[in-house]
Amino acid sequence: MDIQSVTNLVFELGQLKRIKHEGWRIIGVDNPETVAAHCLRAAQLGYLLAVMEKYESPYEVVTAIVFKDIGECRLGDVHRTASRYIKNIKEFEEKIIHEQLDKVPEIKADIYRLWNETDFRKTKMGNIAKDANMLEMAFTAQELVDQGNSAAAQWRDNFKNVLKTKSALILLEELKVIGSNNWWQRINKL
Repeated sequence: MDIQSVTNLVFELGQLKRIKHEGWRIIGVDNPETVAAHCLRAAQLGYLLAVMEKYESPYEVVTAIVFKDIGECRLGDVHRTASRYIKNIKEFEEKIIHEQLDKVPEIKADIYRLWNETDFRKTKMGNIAKDANMLEMAFTAQELVDQGNSAAAQWRDNFKNVLKTKSALILLEELKVIGSNNWWQRINKL
């Protein structure tokens, strides 16, 4: 691998630590998490969902999620409402991903395949990875609900219509029942 190209890619991926997950601003979140923070928990959820769904390669799901949003390094986070007004946004993102990976051909085909399978839900792996990505936003929405943002409940509940895996649907229902404070409240009772 060309070390300079790998180094440049890593610096570019660092942009995800600066780019905010913009969709939350629509419901009044002034300082949403970064795309990188979203990707981290989505990847963790991806591993858990893959195990729950008995998928043979949970690491493949994690890798797909970690690289799912790399186009946003150049495009920014274009939320669903805004994307309605940008013609061919998927083509732009696909072009960006090809450009980003052209200089690292050793990984290009694999990363592009994982992105494609996830973005377009072409495989079981893609369905699990996409569900993990959306489920992470549902968990964030529940945290916002628990902080008093009532508009986030609609976002959280809308995910029920798009999740495909049984495990993701089970977790979606459970997160509403438990709420985001249960984990530390339970520890404090020990």
